[in-house]
Amino acid sequence: MLIGLVAGLIGLALGTFGVLAYRVSEKQRHLLDVDADEIALPAGAAEVLAVVGRAFVVVDAVDGVVRASPAAYAYGLVRGHTVVHKELLDMTAGVRRDGVILEKQLELPRGPLGQGTIIVQVRAAMLGEEYILLLADDRTEITRTEEIRNDFVANVSHELKTPVGAISLLAEALESSADDEQAVRRFAKRMHKESGRLAALVQDIIELSRLQGASVTQEGRPVDVNAVIAEAVDRSQLPAESKNIRIVVGGRTEGKVFGDQDLLVTALRNLIDNAIRYSPVNTRVGIGVRSREGLVSVSVTDQGEGLSPEDQERVFERFYRVDSARSRHTGGTGLGLSIVKHVASNHGGEVTLWSQPGQGSTFTLRLPEMEGQEDEDEVPQAAAPGLAGHGHRKPTVTQVPRAAGAKERGANA
Repeated sequence: MLIGLVAGLIGLALGTFGVLAYRVSEKQRHLLDVDADEIALPAGAAEVLAVVGRAFVVVDAVDGVVRASPAAYAYGLVRGHTVVHKELLDMTAGVRRDGVILEKQLELPRGPLGQGTIIVQVRAAMLGEEYILLLADDRTEITRTEEIRNDFVANVSHELKTPVGAISLLAEALESSADDEQAVRRFAKRMHKESGRLAALVQDIIELSRLQGASVTQEGRPVDVNAVIAEAVDRSQLPAESKNIRIVVGGRTEGKVFGDQDLLVTALRNLIDNAIRYSPVNTRVGIGVRSREGLVSVSVTDQGEGLSPEDQERVFERFYRVDSARSRHTGGTGLGLSIVKHVASNHGGEVTLWSQPGQGSTFTLRLPEMEGQEDEDEVPQAAAPGLAGHGHRKPTVTQVPRAAGAKERGANA
């Protein structure tokens, strides 16, 4: 009887505890299931935020995102219902603690990869008694313009001095050899080559300056990576054929990226042209593409001499040349890879390099896939602009299965 009585008391206690736990759980679940639309902002706040013209984020007492503008997601300030950057959370904590308005200019990562950043002027203030409002203004373009202005003159004057000086000397030699037909032809040919270098250098400088001030978040759209590859290969066919180099494309991706298609074509074409320029004749350039863990990777592999570790650390710097004499021979300006780096940064991605002396090099452009692609039915699936109706011929490329010859170092074909 004693044992039965004890067992009954224990059962009663467990039953009572279970009922209490169930009620507490139901209460918490009810609180968590409150619909986001039922969260009431202070009167008139929603209407003001709709017309304020700046990216905004409203957070609650535990820094959960109550409401955010599309621009806040485009800037990478918010992901899902979470504020991404610790700097923003520090500002909300300061406002919550001191009850004051805070304003800072922050340089924040542009995306999950690479060194790309976005510069925003952020203002944090209380919104009613419970919420905190973050207002963000994109200052990236203004800041970049100031930086470009500071170093543009120095870089350009240094790099333009060589071809301009060469043309001047050749003109003097041409004038003094007016009666020597063979010398005139030789000097004229050299002048033509130097003027071509000068034109290419000016064009690359203009392109780089435009990229440094570009705003992909404001002007971007869904981009088909396969179309970008097709157009870049098409534009690189002439230099490849001049060296009897075969361009081999392996793999496809169904994922799209958000950005500027023309800039992405320019970046990939620079990688392909660079591979062609430093590959021996009668070889091939491999292009591999794959999607993995929310990233689209496009790799370009050459069969050149490869790069030393010292050169690999500086190869993306503006105007840096591995071999200045060879660059003059091949027509390189030292800006191609710098342009690729800026395009990748502007798209929230990165460009990486694998290289070994004597084993060639692989450059890999990695970009974040665009979220919610199933809702982008309006995006045309046709090839990139410029492949049809502009006199371009179909690129002569060899398609190989993705698994054939793919390597971990860059999924190169």
